[in-house]
Amino acid sequence: MREGQIVLTELPQSDGTAKRRPALVLRQMPGYGDYLVCGLSSQLRQYIAGFDEVLQPDQSNGLRVASVVRLGFLSTVADAQILGQIGQVPAQMHRQLIQRLAAYLTL
Repeated sequence: MREGQIVLTELPQSDGTAKRRPALVLRQMPGYGDYLVCGLSSQLRQYIAGFDEVLQPDQSNGLRVASVVRLGFLSTVADAQILGQIGQVPAQMHRQLIQRLAAYLTL
């Protein structure tokens, strides 16, 4: 896996269950090589202006419908938990998302 890729993985939900969903690989973590990912959602009402990003479906990202990259929906997943690659986001967008998250965390 590479940073900036959109993958399919099982992510924990607020009710304690896990659900198969697309996620954006933000960074590979040190040590064990797990990945920090953020979940994507087709529920556009979950979009947080100035923080999240809305992706329109295209060939490069592999999405079927417009989806929100939810920077507040973070998880760490092992390589074995990644079920496949769907697509990727442009490198500039990936950098911007990392910068937004870092800026929020360092307030």
